[in-house]
Amino acid sequence: MIQMQLSEASQPQTDTKEILKGAVQQNAIHNKQGILEKLFCLWFDGMVYNQIWEDPVVDAQALNLNERSKILTISSGGCNLLNYLAYDPAEIHAVDLNPNHMQLARLRLAAIEYLPDYPSLLQFFGSAKGPENLVAYEKYIRPHLDDQARHFWESPSMFRVGASRRIDFFAKNLYNYTRSGFFIRLLHWLCRLAKCSPEKILEARSLEEQRDLFQKHLAPTFEHWLVKTFGKLPITVYSLGIPPQQFTALKEDAESIVDVYKRRIERLACNFPVQENYFAWQAFARQYNVNEQNALPLYLQEEHYDTIRSRVARITTTVTTTTSFIQNAQEGSLNAFVFLDSQDWMTQQQVINQWQAIADAGEPGSRIIFRTAGSRSPIGDLLPESLLSQFVYHSELSKELYEKDRSAVYGGFHIYERR
Repeated sequence: MIQMQLSEASQPQTDTKEILKGAVQQNAIHNKQGILEKLFCLWFDGMVYNQIWEDPVVDAQALNLNERSKILTISSGGCNLLNYLAYDPAEIHAVDLNPNHMQLARLRLAAIEYLPDYPSLLQFFGSAKGPENLVAYEKYIRPHLDDQARHFWESPSMFRVGASRRIDFFAKNLYNYTRSGFFIRLLHWLCRLAKCSPEKILEARSLEEQRDLFQKHLAPTFEHWLVKTFGKLPITVYSLGIPPQQFTALKEDAESIVDVYKRRIERLACNFPVQENYFAWQAFARQYNVNEQNALPLYLQEEHYDTIRSRVARITTTVTTTTSFIQNAQEGSLNAFVFLDSQDWMTQQQVINQWQAIADAGEPGSRIIFRTAGSRSPIGDLLPESLLSQFVYHSELSKELYEKDRSAVYGGFHIYERR
């Protein structure tokens, strides 16, 4: 059985809202930044991601994942919980302060454990569309969900017109829905306004062809007046889970925020073979290429199916914060920490509390990884010297692995090690 733990932070839901507010609401509501932060909190109170946008292969290299690894990770969409199992870690503890994300992660775990075979898993989370997915949910998955999970998936989504239940997303293409799915659909609409066709990128058979197709079918989008107008607004990228603090960090990397977007999309479109990059397929086609195994996440590749399925019980899920989880962990019980982009969100005191907890509970040699909107790591500026001296920053390895990250969403990738 899947281990599903609910901390006090998830009961009642208002508590998780307070946690999110504490992480994001850093300014008074009566000023511009405070209003933007409040709007983000309201928008984030839902299912933001339908998949995770961090490359698990890069994560595995950075963390040196092996049979001794005891991982604490932010769950987000939950894909990487399963992807990490391909590297045989001893245990994975997934936390998230967004209960919607945790429900999606738990559904992924239940799907791989209880669907009868690989084709049914590929249909459910690979294709993620078709009436057969609703039949599979009722027959194989639903009996193993608790009442809270059933209620979540069988209730309507506040922002989804036309689907009576969240589980209906899986009949109509999950990857078109959630906040990030909505944003990607908006980008495709803007591309069409600029007479561009982003899906054409996926026809390329070489990096040279990819660059040519990018210049023809994507680059002109960023010159459209509507893109330049909306691209300057922080609220535009809320659907990507980018809070106002991250938006400010993004702007520091270029004179124009639209130029930052263009560079990131160009990197995704041109730096990695699209036929092997599932992030490119999601960005440019809003789907996976289920006909090409190399273009799928590890947990959806047939060669890893039996192995990952046999290890699902190694995962626990808890609705709480990383700091709270670490503070309640036994000393030496964790040695790999995956913080996604959370360092960009947090106040200085929150970061100090988090890293002090790692220093107290983490094994010597523990690795900590995270991504940032901009290129610089904020940790050197945020931690007092007495705490910072307990960690080593692997700057060269961070840069090397950043260049290998196929998602191309972020401006920086950072690896620290507990001394």
